[in-house]
Amino acid sequence: MFGFERLEVWQKAIELTDCVYSLTRTFPSDERFGLTSQMRRSSVSIASNIAEGSGRGSNPDFARFIEIAYASLMELVTQASIANRQGFLSQPNLDELHKRSEQIARMLSGLRTSLLKSDRL
Repeated sequence: MFGFERLEVWQKAIELTDCVYSLTRTFPSDERFGLTSQMRRSSVSIASNIAEGSGRGSNPDFARFIEIAYASLMELVTQASIANRQGFLSQPNLDELHKRSEQIARMLSGLRTSLLKSDRL
């Protein structure tokens, strides 16, 4: 097992990606290259940047990738809101994505703070 796989925030990000893939399966087919693709890429980017950052040589480098993961999470929240406004994503599903995203945002923020305060993990 790799170190990042033990991180709860990485595990939650993977679960969020599973949720996004499931929800976007119901989007209209003409959105396959629009919101469907963007939401999937954003969600995949969250866990991917956590993993990539963990492989960097320093905590400041890792912290930078955590910032990128956070930015991808904000993209996903925005895209989900747009999908809701377009009628592709129900309000309860948007609320669930938002709740999961808030939790991950807090975890990413805490991890970044911890990385910048310590010499090594």
